[in-house]
Amino acid sequence: MPLGRTHLSNMKEYTLMANPVETISNQEEVDLRAKINALRSEVTKVPSASVLQTEDAELEVARRLDNLSMKLDKVDEMISSTITADPQVRSILSSTSDIWMPVITATSDERRQFSSLVKDEEHKSDENKFI
Repeated sequence: MPLGRTHLSNMKEYTLMANPVETISNQEEVDLRAKINALRSEVTKVPSASVLQTEDAELEVARRLDNLSMKLDKVDEMISSTITADPQVRSILSSTSDIWMPVITATSDERRQFSSLVKDEEHKSDENKFI
């Protein structure tokens, strides 16, 4: 039985169960019926478009992160095998680590800041070509 039907069946049962309670107490159970109606509206509520878009966006981000992880794994494999095979590569990477390590270990905000600095330097370099 589909989940939606189960919930609707439960709502009908809850409504029917309120009848004997009202009979015993000789009073209309307004609060109980209001809670059943509130529960019914929550169960039958269709997610808003923004919720669906958020879920789609989260799935897209997860997909991109998975893709980046695969690429990083390939880069790691290439670097590891090259370092093992060529001592000169190991020496070059070691001697230049002060340049590339901060970029690799930076947060996304630090990378954006670094990228904007590089673009500013490139722009200044382009301007100096014409002087």
